Amino acid sequence: MTFTYKGGTTIHIGNGKRNITVFADESKKAVEGELIFFGSPEEEPSDGCVSWPGEYDIDAVAIQGIGHEEGARISWALAIDGVRCAFLSTPLHDWTDFELELLGDVDVLVIPADDPKILQKIVDAIDPRVLIPLETSGSDKYEEALKVCGAQGKEAVDSYELKGSLPAEGREVVVLKAKK
Repeated sequence: MTFTYKGGTTIHIGNGKRNITVFADESKKAVEGELIFFGSPEEEPSDGCVSWPGEYDIDAVAIQGIGHEEGARISWALAIDGVRCAFLSTPLHDWTDFELELLGDVDVLVIPADDPKILQKIVDAIDPRVLIPLETSGSDKYEEALKVCGAQGKEAVDSYELKGSLPAEGREVVVLKAKK
């Protein structure tokens, strides 16, 4: 499974069988074999696009859409090939115990670096094996978020490939470069 950062909050995941884009631009349309997840509801999403909170099972991907602000924004939890990935929406907010329970156990957490203090609180509550912070609110907040995550000065990579199993101990923090 390969994670590629497309800028903003958009993440692309490829696993050889399917392509998934989370927090895609609303104008993006799915091609065959692709799943697209939007950050806010669309009245009539096209085929292959998911934009509403709820539970789905599409092409062997278990999906949990968690609504915020009365469903105006959506965070996503996806179980892909036995790995549970969470993609939190921006702006980052304090998650309630109920929202964290809906999110469930998370192996890979992709989180906006909007607010380093809230980021740290959420990461501590979720305790993922792999953490991917995204630069969504400028380089100052991002640098502070990397410091909070223990990844200050870590070299950014073009993509992150999850091969085999997750880290057995500790947490791997991945710094991704945006690729348009």
